[in-house]
Amino acid sequence: MTRARSLDVPVLARVEGEGAMHVRIRDGKVDDVRLQIYEPPRFFEGFLRGRDAAEAPDITARICGICPVAYQAAACNAVEAARGETVTDAIRAMRRLLYCGEWIESHALHIYLLHAPDFLGYPDALSMAADHRELVQQGLRLKKTGNELMELAGGRAVHPVNIKVGGFYRFPTPSEMARARASLDQAAADAEATLRAVAALALPDVRMDYHFVALDPENGDYPLEDGRFVLSGDGVGDPDRFALDLFDERVVELHVEHSNALHARLHGVGSYVVGPLARWALVGDRMTGRAAALAAELDVERPVRNPFASIVVRALEVVFAVEEAQRLLDTWPGDPGPSGVDVPRGPGVGYGASEAPRGLLVHRYRLDDDGLIRDARIIPPTSQNQAQIEADLRAFVEDHLDLDDAELTRQCEVAIRNYDPCISCATHFLRLHVDRG
Repeated sequence: MTRARSLDVPVLARVEGEGAMHVRIRDGKVDDVRLQIYEPPRFFEGFLRGRDAAEAPDITARICGICPVAYQAAACNAVEAARGETVTDAIRAMRRLLYCGEWIESHALHIYLLHAPDFLGYPDALSMAADHRELVQQGLRLKKTGNELMELAGGRAVHPVNIKVGGFYRFPTPSEMARARASLDQAAADAEATLRAVAALALPDVRMDYHFVALDPENGDYPLEDGRFVLSGDGVGDPDRFALDLFDERVVELHVEHSNALHARLHGVGSYVVGPLARWALVGDRMTGRAAALAAELDVERPVRNPFASIVVRALEVVFAVEEAQRLLDTWPGDPGPSGVDVPRGPGVGYGASEAPRGLLVHRYRLDDDGLIRDARIIPPTSQNQAQIEADLRAFVEDHLDLDDAELTRQCEVAIRNYDPCISCATHFLRLHVDRG
């Protein structure tokens, strides 16, 4: 007699956007796993067609209220690449400072409000705050610091208005930068305390083999606002580096019946991982200063093979982002020059990429003679991670069939939250084909 079990979560909690999970078990084996993304497509690639390329950063920022800077940076990079333009070192530094703010606020939100309750035994952050008030306040202070950095460089914390193709509308004044710098010392202490707290969490013991993809800045920085691609099957050894314009040759996007978001696959490989685990595995040696010292002290393995330990790597990246923001403010030049460079209209094809808090984001634009966007492709991190999330679920369930349905379902939800999925980001595109035969 066949014994079947089904684990169904119609609405995933503590993730951005609308999704569901379905796992079916038959005769002690996992028969079907689906991360169902049913949020309606939002057609952002279609919205971009016919629009001036200069509008791309403001339009694409609306894809996500949590990581708008990632979209703005990738859009600027793509348009500037299409026109063969480069920006100054000061503009690049200010973009990196803006991105540090986004990493701090987004990672803090995920760690404290979305993921920590899973490991501390609470249904949500409000319940957790009743017993861990100081811990939650620490997270809120970090998020506030990230928001302040985004306001400093971007004009506001949600959908910044100061960034543009070619740079910024203006640079912050010295007094504005001094006020922002003053809050970073407390943030550095909070970030270190965060890392120590999550490193002490009791995490499920899981080990997975991953193919990682991340950005590799040619100047040797830890990846944030730009870079070329780096890929490795084992996270160490001889990584494969390739230019942004080869992305279409290396990655294919596929429709799956149960999701309104495309699934990305590496040609000849299959599923892969982007995000903190990939960055740490592939270019973790780029971390310096306090972040590197704490990683060594706390024995953060590299690569991290346990997806549940992604919360540790996110906390490590918060330490890094705070320290990087301090460095950028402390070394800001007295005469930074103009806040923007001219990017003339004209034809071209450009690829741009950046590292959103939850992973690699890729834009490709084709511009016509008038500088209008004729074709756009946007590959968000959650689309790239979807297939691997399902693979993680399958492996976890197969190894934990002894758990009752309620506990197994709960831990599967935690496994999904390991990736900090941004479902709204992933559901921006749908290709429609009508066959009336």
